[in-house]
Amino acid sequence: MCHHNQCSGMCGGITRRELLAAAAGTSVVGSFLLRNATAAEAVKTAVEESPSDWPDVRVAYLRPKDKYWLGWPGTAWEEGCCEKFLAESRATLERFGRELKLRVRFEPAPLYDDAAVDQFVAKVKADRPKGIVVVPLHMQEWGRVERIAGSGIPTIIFAGLGVCFTGHIQKVSRLPGVYLISSPDWTLNPVRFGLKMIRTAHDVRRMRIARIAGAERKDQVLEPFGLQVRNLPREVFPDTFKTVETTPEVMAIVEEYEKTAQKCIEPTRDDLVNAAKNYVASCRILKENDCNGITMDCLGLVMDRKIPTPPCMAWCRFLDAGIPAICEADINAVMSHTLCCRLLDKPGFMQDPVPETVNNTFIGAHCVCPTKLNGYDKPGEPFVLRSHAESNIGVSLQVLFRPDQEVTIMQFVGPGKIILGKGKVLRNLDTPPNGGCRTSVELAIDGPADTRDTKGFHQLFIYGDHVRDFQAYAQMYGLETEHI
Repeated sequence: MCHHNQCSGMCGGITRRELLAAAAGTSVVGSFLLRNATAAEAVKTAVEESPSDWPDVRVAYLRPKDKYWLGWPGTAWEEGCCEKFLAESRATLERFGRELKLRVRFEPAPLYDDAAVDQFVAKVKADRPKGIVVVPLHMQEWGRVERIAGSGIPTIIFAGLGVCFTGHIQKVSRLPGVYLISSPDWTLNPVRFGLKMIRTAHDVRRMRIARIAGAERKDQVLEPFGLQVRNLPREVFPDTFKTVETTPEVMAIVEEYEKTAQKCIEPTRDDLVNAAKNYVASCRILKENDCNGITMDCLGLVMDRKIPTPPCMAWCRFLDAGIPAICEADINAVMSHTLCCRLLDKPGFMQDPVPETVNNTFIGAHCVCPTKLNGYDKPGEPFVLRSHAESNIGVSLQVLFRPDQEVTIMQFVGPGKIILGKGKVLRNLDTPPNGGCRTSVELAIDGPADTRDTKGFHQLFIYGDHVRDFQAYAQMYGLETEHI
């Protein structure tokens, strides 16, 4: 799982204000977009969040008070490594806190006995930090670890090699609200992912997605996931689009896509101008409505000819900067994209699923696909400028997936459940000769046995194997998971 090599936290903790500072102001947007900005750059352009607003995480080490004889991790480890680990791990966790924007606070001394553990549990129950990191340093500590894990606070447990056998962790590792790491990685890289989950859950509850559909304005919260949605009338988008002029900012976006595309097949220069205007209009809507993600009844607006081009290119651009942008006002896809962008620091590809029945493979196709599939701080995948396939107007990106790339398939089905699977890219499919949407990818998948039986619609294809990452998040925050 790639969280063992996460980028150094630059993408952690992006607030609504920070995202909009990166995407909405004219002077910022121009320079931001010309560099094909990453989410990390978005943070750098914005006002820093006050450390007093960062989520609070408590850290406790558990170990015998007196020098022990026998028992893992062993007297040799205790005498040769323990003090060094305590000092180095503290510095590492403090660094993770700075990178992810977490207030990491340590107990003043290790918890040596039952009384110290009881006092710690009482304290965290009263203070309600956003998370706990527990590090047992002897096999005899597991009863105390379980008491801390039962506190009701999301708990990360790091059991370095030499601290547990299978029986010690079978129960506690499966408790709700627990992320247990049994690993020889004493550099604590897996703990960083646990802390990233805490930061992500905090961010999700502060995020607000503009959903442009229907005729009414209302707010809702998608529990237990916690994401806020601000419903706006469908007319907001065409009305805002009419106010956007052909500015240097708009033309800079056009020129960037012309230069970076492998080729341009259907779109005209006017199509590209209108697609760039869609982006600028969307930024204004986000800023005016205090939102940091967007979804829209785009097909309805195109069908009724309310806008001259679908928002496909704008949505791709948002996703490449870590801002959720979702087709068809799909609430499940809103949650899927939000969790993917925040937890993994990369976007996924939302697609319409098609079972291929000759070879029993799985095809996903859509006209919105980000290029930064490898991560916001990595080069984008190559793309071709195409029209929106269903209408044959506007600008879509046909993004070319890397053959043999491992992918995760993921979708929220309601705010309390995630379906998951894995696959490998076989090939990209062109339109024509095929019908359907412009980015079209065929996968071999890990099940079900017959691809006609796959669950869901608008699932994400995400580069890398992240099934256990999403399972860990679900366990930590009370969500169900099921295979596709």
